[in-house]
Amino acid sequence: MISINNELKPYTPVFLGTTQHSLGVSLEPLITIGMMFNDDIVATYHTRVSAIAFGLLPNIGDKIAITELNGNELVGFYAELKNKNTTDTLKDINDNFEQLVAIKNVGKYKLLKGKTKMTKKNKQVQIMNGTEIKLIRQLMNKTAEEFADDIAISLRTLTSLENDDLDKTEKYQDMIFKTYPELAESIELQFDWVSLTFPDLTGKQVIDDLIRLKSDLFLERATSQNFYTREFAYAGEKNIYIQDFAPITNPDTQQTEQKTGTTLYLTGKGTRLFEKALLEQNMTWRDFFEKARLYRGHLTRLDIALNDKWRLLDLNELVKAVQEKRFWSKSRSYAIHGNVDDGWTVNFGKSPFVIRAYDKQKEQESKGYETEVKNRVELELHADRAEQVLDNWFDTGNLVGFTINMLYTYLWFTDEPIADELLTGMKSREEIEATVKPMASWQLLTLLGQKMNFIRQPKEQSIESIEKWVLQSVVPSLAVLKKTGHWAEIVTAMACVELSDKHQKLVKATMTQAMSQASKTLKANNINFDKQHKKYIEEQRKDVI
Repeated sequence: MISINNELKPYTPVFLGTTQHSLGVSLEPLITIGMMFNDDIVATYHTRVSAIAFGLLPNIGDKIAITELNGNELVGFYAELKNKNTTDTLKDINDNFEQLVAIKNVGKYKLLKGKTKMTKKNKQVQIMNGTEIKLIRQLMNKTAEEFADDIAISLRTLTSLENDDLDKTEKYQDMIFKTYPELAESIELQFDWVSLTFPDLTGKQVIDDLIRLKSDLFLERATSQNFYTREFAYAGEKNIYIQDFAPITNPDTQQTEQKTGTTLYLTGKGTRLFEKALLEQNMTWRDFFEKARLYRGHLTRLDIALNDKWRLLDLNELVKAVQEKRFWSKSRSYAIHGNVDDGWTVNFGKSPFVIRAYDKQKEQESKGYETEVKNRVELELHADRAEQVLDNWFDTGNLVGFTINMLYTYLWFTDEPIADELLTGMKSREEIEATVKPMASWQLLTLLGQKMNFIRQPKEQSIESIEKWVLQSVVPSLAVLKKTGHWAEIVTAMACVELSDKHQKLVKATMTQAMSQASKTLKANNINFDKQHKKYIEEQRKDVI
């Protein structure tokens, strides 16, 4: 147990390292601690600690005797430790820090990834095995002769590679990626849900100052959801919406009082719509999150989607692997939903961190839509877990690398069942990797994921869903009415019908070319919305760090 701001939590503190800028000799160094709960780190804190009480720095992952943690993100945290008998002198502690200062890149602790090889530049590269190379060849619909000819090696060499009879250096892997650049485009990363809370803002301030959308495109209405009393919905739909507290009149003073505190919600469709606003304002997602933090915005949820456009994963195979215990996960919680015909969904873990794999194509087909995405793997992160992603992204500039490392570190599939005794304990992952072969498709997903781009797909508000519903469900009935002589009545009714406030907002948002207030930015960047790109690369892939 540990007390966090006088509230007892069932966490075990573990040492995650020092913070880069704190490595100067100090009597109160800044360290990073993780809160372990059920074999999973559920929160991290950067905190000051007494160097005298702390003694020599432990190894990363070691438990530390912190009893209290007090503070906040603005002023920082300070940790209190149990009294312990120590013979460490101040000189010992100073020497300990001076040794750390001398080490290059201290603080950038890497997540190791499966089978790796150190390159001349001291970077870790995941190397494909024979099964994965063969799977790539099959996905490319190539015979062995065609594949070998394409990458300029002999058929005998390819056969040896696929049979794991050669020492596969990164040379062959690089040759494959150079020959087939489309492999790097088989997976893409994008945000699929974003929600942020702002303790000091009202809903109107979020619309006018933060997201800068046209306020007249929002429908204002009462709500009781999430303890709020007011809601602003873009185009009257809950794709982009803001919830806050409606002003009230104080019965004693007759003054109007406005309580601050609001939450911005961007659903899956809402993120695509909001990306059009980002385009209009010449902003990236990173620009937006940096701006949100200036307003003390805190992520309450962030969904990161990995779009598998080639069907690298077979959901039937994945479900079978779960049923046969051919997987390793840091969380013991998992659930399977769906079926073969309608598509599978498999969830691993629970809030604040859930990994979800599902058949995106079948999901969209059931709604009457088309998509280039075959399967999707989502990382759903809440609160501090979501903030951890932003912290690392801002620090390293590599969202893709951190995301794929999280996925690989928390979930792993094998070709054979895993013994029960290997599914417990902190070191089980290493033991499993040494005894059981990995699932080739999952390995390939994580390997190609290192080369994916982080993209935006800005879309305009549309009435596509209404049109599809009318075509599928209403038109047949209209045809009956027309053939039976009732068509004139229908035309008259449509001409006389009064649209609700929600429908009027939907019409206006659909007809409006620019949803943003940033007219100067639009002119300065000469944005042509008739010829805007389908996708924009937010972040090009980098070597995983």
